[in-house]
Amino acid sequence: MLQFFDRSWKLPAALAAGLLAGGLLGWLANGHIATGVALVAIAEIVLLLTRIRHVTRHIMPSNPTISSLQHDRFMTRSRRIASSLRDLRSAAGSLPDAVVLLDNEQHVRWFNHAAEDLLGLRRPQDRGTHLHERMGTTELAGWLQDGAHEPLNDVVAPGHPNRHINVTLLPFGRRQRLLLARDISHLTRLEQIRRDFVANVSHELRTPLTVIHGYLELIDPEDVPELAPVLGEMRAQSKRMGQIVEDLLTLSRLETQEHVTDERVSMTPLLATIRKEAEALSQGRHHITVESTAEADLLGSPKDLHSALSNLVSNAVRYTPTGGNITVRWKRTPEGATYSVTDTGFGIPATHLARLTERFYRVSSSRSRDSGGTGLGLSIVKHVLNLHQARLEIESEPGQGSTFSCCFGHERLLKPGTSDEM
Repeated sequence: MLQFFDRSWKLPAALAAGLLAGGLLGWLANGHIATGVALVAIAEIVLLLTRIRHVTRHIMPSNPTISSLQHDRFMTRSRRIASSLRDLRSAAGSLPDAVVLLDNEQHVRWFNHAAEDLLGLRRPQDRGTHLHERMGTTELAGWLQDGAHEPLNDVVAPGHPNRHINVTLLPFGRRQRLLLARDISHLTRLEQIRRDFVANVSHELRTPLTVIHGYLELIDPEDVPELAPVLGEMRAQSKRMGQIVEDLLTLSRLETQEHVTDERVSMTPLLATIRKEAEALSQGRHHITVESTAEADLLGSPKDLHSALSNLVSNAVRYTPTGGNITVRWKRTPEGATYSVTDTGFGIPATHLARLTERFYRVSSSRSRDSGGTGLGLSIVKHVLNLHQARLEIESEPGQGSTFSCCFGHERLLKPGTSDEM
């Protein structure tokens, strides 16, 4: 029996040390999940050691096959290992990510010190409590009650109203759950600083660019024929710079906007307008087709939706060679309705698709500059769709063209000519 307990102590101790080391490395490398698993594994090990300690204190002394000397040696070793494990648990508890171990019914089994700070949990009274009830009426409580199937991003920390957290709930072990919460307050502040900077700089650039462009328009190239090519390029570039500033201001507004003022957006005249704009930009170089079978209008911001939907068509015109086809479709789907733009252009490699909605991201810098785009269009599209609870889907193959689809849910659809939802 002594050998059995000796092995039982050594294995958890070694495992705890290894897991803590892995958790620390994971935390240093932003390994959110690795840290949480390490912390909870240590907690489980400590529970195991508590049970072993109970056996050594109550069963071993009454066992006649164990000598007094063996018992004393074993107890000395057990106290030394228990002391080391307490140090490990203390170090684990000081890590910055909040970790809460839950059973299958979301009762709290264990949590670290960061959970006290970020989630407001308290020892010992919150052990065994139902977590979503403990969180009261917070957004976190509603998320837990709804099943917590997707990560919860950028919410106010229940234990600290001035801080923001990201929260994830993962399955762990047998019929258990692991809740991980990371403080992102510093990232939120940096993001707000970036937004303010972009908005302020864009606003300050608007006036001088308007003045420069105005003076360039006053100069007649016929008066200085030798400078005509230079003046033409200066006008084009000042116009492009002005458009970049306007797009930056639009993007800044959309980023800070939490909702839109819902109005009826009649799709038939909007599609006709988008077609005219595309034909004007194409100047006869492409075959443009519009197919509308959805028999539905949209509920949302007319200005923002026009901006987003027309942007996809203008991109198709810019990146489709002369003689190519561009098809705009507005059709019903099982989830609602989809507005899509399909072209026969250059196509986009799969490695670029996930980053297309980033600001100023370029698949090909030279081709984008030649097209006159600002590099902000798809970012604007994504933010407009987010405000309308819609999503952007992109399908593309090099040399085969691309399809950009805006997918709207039933709650955003209206029957034409009525105020009834579809």
